[in-house]
Amino acid sequence: MLSGLLHRWRQRREQRQLAQFAIPEPLWQLTLAHYPFIARRSEADRTALRRLCSLFLASKEFHGARGFIVTDEVAVAVAAQACLPVLRLGLSWYDGFVGIVMHEGEVVAPRETMDDDGVVHAYDEALVGEAHEGGPLMLAWSEITPEAVDRLEGHDAVYNVVIHEFAHVIDACDGAVNGSPALATAHARQQWHATMEAEWAWFCDQVDAGASTLIDPYGAEAPEEFFAVAVEAFFVAPRELLMEQPRLYRLLAEFFQQDPAQDGD
Repeated sequence: MLSGLLHRWRQRREQRQLAQFAIPEPLWQLTLAHYPFIARRSEADRTALRRLCSLFLASKEFHGARGFIVTDEVAVAVAAQACLPVLRLGLSWYDGFVGIVMHEGEVVAPRETMDDDGVVHAYDEALVGEAHEGGPLMLAWSEITPEAVDRLEGHDAVYNVVIHEFAHVIDACDGAVNGSPALATAHARQQWHATMEAEWAWFCDQVDAGASTLIDPYGAEAPEEFFAVAVEAFFVAPRELLMEQPRLYRLLAEFFQQDPAQDGD
């Protein structure tokens, strides 16, 4: 009886959230026009994504930094891209944080690193996105705007900062950002590691040889970065990834429970 009451309460709360954070049709159509890789998804996927975006907006808090104003267009653009990877997995993968800090452009962050001799070196790093354990998540709107999408169109490598940072969030759900998300069974973990190691090794060889790759060369930095940029390619250019690295594509399709190379209208 108690479980039934809890279930009904959750349903009523969800319905209130869907009503309160409903995305107006003109704004949704504008978002689809700005991000073609979302518009190419099936009608059923787009409908499910729109619903998930409303629940995402109900559960997250956007903050504009240094005077940046987070408009409805900004919030929905981020939500639509962030929710795409968890379209089948569910928003619980994003339960570990609430805040999303939006900047107009890149942020210069002070960093420190210690070398093998114990000497600490200070430096500045330019960031357009960063996911912290427990939040907040930081994004630069200059890399998300429709103009940025147009600017990057035709580049050899795929680039999507929203999907990249939310891929790190998914990766971190098992307590470690290492390029391996939480998997249900030992067999799944073994299959994941074997496939990802082989695909990353091939990719690094291509980058070292100076060859063009669909996945951003930044993925050669570490397994966790390879996972993040691979997820970018999987959702933004799925057919191309299927052609270039089919084993990697199939592994991601199994994990995300999506087949975007086939799921268009």
